Parts: sequence; C-alpha cells; structure tokens
Amino acid sequence: MTQMEIAKFLDSFEQYRHRTIVIVDFGNVEKWKNSLGWKVGIPELARLVKKFSIGRGFLRRFYYGADFGEHESCKVMTLWSSAILNRAKINGFEVVEKRVKYIYSKNNVCGFEKKCDFDVEMAVDLIQERNNYDIIVLFSGDGDLVRALEYLNKEYGKKSIVMSARGHIGREVMDAQKIGIISEVLFADDFEYRLNMERFVRR
Repeated sequence: MTQMEIAKFLDSFEQYRHRTIVIVDFGNVEKWKNSLGWKVGIPELARLVKKFSIGRGFLRRFYYGADFGEHESCKVMTLWSSAILNRAKINGFEVVEKRVKYIYSKNNVCGFEKKCDFDVEMAVDLIQERNNYDIIVLFSGDGDLVRALEYLNKEYGKKSIVMSARGHIGREVMDAQKIGIISEVLFADDFEYRLNMERFVRR
C-alpha cells in the first residue's frame, strides 16, 4: 500500500474505531526488525493503534513477557523488559504480562532459551471480550491464533485484520485470508513512515 492508500484506509476505518479490539503481540512485533531492517517504536505503534481503536483502553491490548532473569527467585525485572512494559502503559495500552521462562538448552551458547507465549491469553481475552467489539486488529503474523479468529468469525461474525512484516507471516494467516476468515492482511513494511522509531534520525 502507498501512503495515500494507507491514509484512505485509515479514514475509512473511522466509523469502526469504537468497536475494534487491537491485540499487539509485541514479542512477535520485535522480531519484525529482522525482515524490515528497522525497529517498531512503541509510541509510534500506539499512535497507529489509536487510528484503529478509540474505545475503552482495555480494547488496546499489549502482550509482552516480564523478564526477571534466569533465576526463579529473582524479584527484580530486567531494565529492558521493565522499560518496554512501562512505555506501553504510558502510551495508553492495557498491558498483559507474565514471567519469562528460562529453559535449559545445551544447543544455545547462553545455555538456555527464553520462552513466553501468549497465544492462550490472547485467545481467551478475545473470547471473553467478544461483546465489546466487532473487529479484531492483530499485530502478529503468527498463525497460532488463526483457530481463535476462525471460531470468532463463524460463531459471532467477528472480522479480523492482521498486520505483520512480509517475512514474518505464517502460511496459516494467508490461507485464512483466502477463505475469508481474515478480511485483510496489512504489511508493516508499508507503514514504515508511521512505525519506524528512527525514521527522523539522520544517518
């Protein structure tokens, strides 16, 4: 999409903003940088999200792991994780967090893998809040949530829009679009002028 097409699309969305829930899987969004070559900024993301959802704050949901380090007894969150969660709260997101797990892995140079999936939490939240929205905007290319989107579409008539980077979108998402489960797939690549946190930095 061109910038003009994006502006037209967002303008056409105005009438739906009070009945739209936005789900941001920020762990997934962070990985987009590998394909995009730039990072998505949280304030920039929040401004775009408000173009989709202007309703109650809990309809703008931000899912991210609370990292306390590899020792389970530690009660102090890492500065990086704390900064991201606080920035999301400051920018008007309803933050959903849970502790990051450190799983031993002899194949990893660090000796462990980090794991913190929110698929169940996102699916449950979408189902619980179904009376408060008509449209779902999902910032994640992960295909694991497609089953929940299909259920909500078939049982309750909910429409879904997915945004992801072109190199990070699951086959399940594209298949779901072909059969009408997902009404539109947007690519973060086209939204760089809105999402790139360093777009004004001189190089």
